[in-house]
Amino acid sequence: MPELPEVEVVRRGLEPRTVGRTVTALEVLDARSIRRQRGGEDRLRAALLGARLTAVVRRGKFLWWRLAEAGGAESGEALMAHLGMSGQLRLRTAEGALAVAAEPSEGPAADPLRHRRLSLHLDDGAVIDFLDQRLFGGLWISDLVPAADGALAGAGSLDALLPQDAAHVARDLLDPAADLPAIARTLRARRAGIKSLLLAQDLVSGIGNIYADEALWAARTRYDTPGQALTQRRALAILRAAREVMERALAVGGTSFDALYVNVEGRSGYFARSLNVYGKEGEPCPRCGSTIRRVTYQNRSSHFCRSCQRRP
Repeated sequence: MPELPEVEVVRRGLEPRTVGRTVTALEVLDARSIRRQRGGEDRLRAALLGARLTAVVRRGKFLWWRLAEAGGAESGEALMAHLGMSGQLRLRTAEGALAVAAEPSEGPAADPLRHRRLSLHLDDGAVIDFLDQRLFGGLWISDLVPAADGALAGAGSLDALLPQDAAHVARDLLDPAADLPAIARTLRARRAGIKSLLLAQDLVSGIGNIYADEALWAARTRYDTPGQALTQRRALAILRAAREVMERALAVGGTSFDALYVNVEGRSGYFARSLNVYGKEGEPCPRCGSTIRRVTYQNRSSHFCRSCQRRP
């Protein structure tokens, strides 16, 4: 599943090319990609046709476009997008060709026509395609509501309004409004293992399996350490390690293992070559040389060093 850095790469690719544009047409090729839409395709079409995209915002793994009516007034709604396990938002140019990155990146670029589920046509001739092989993602309209803390709603937002369907999502670690000491205290109040707490999007959003494993390795903490066993200092160290590893991943376009994880131009990110433990089963730990192990924890693979990350 794309995690925070991969989704932010998509947001940054969409922002300069879609904000200010007007939606002129909507193609729904697979209704399963709009199953979250109350009122179905008719409701989605009514909200989008003639609407202007005024901002593209991200919180955690959620993306949304703010919408304005033809007269310029904000509609009070947003077009939400969640990429699920394999979703992609890809751009085509006015000439119909796939936009190409200025510099090639590691990994294959996915076929832009395969698994296309929905397309938005814009007034400059560009097209936003939503591709989704596994069909866990989707797009839908959600009403805007104020953020509970009154701070900017997320990356790319100019105010505190966010979609109602994202109001339950906690702030992520790259959000300036995220209160790391408060998040650390919340983690320490729970009995669950620290990895499951990092993956709980209502506590801190945007962290998935890859960056949880990397952060816990950096903070020398085993995946099943109970939150209640952490000191405040150790909990903060884990959060800061997660933030640092995601910042480094974002700088190189995110982590790509296959063609499912690409930016809006269909290119893969470089960060897979910088991973220390995730996907490194059987390889030596970069820190101590011990063998990296992989175990199944709560139906997910967890990678760790038995020497650096000892059982609590």
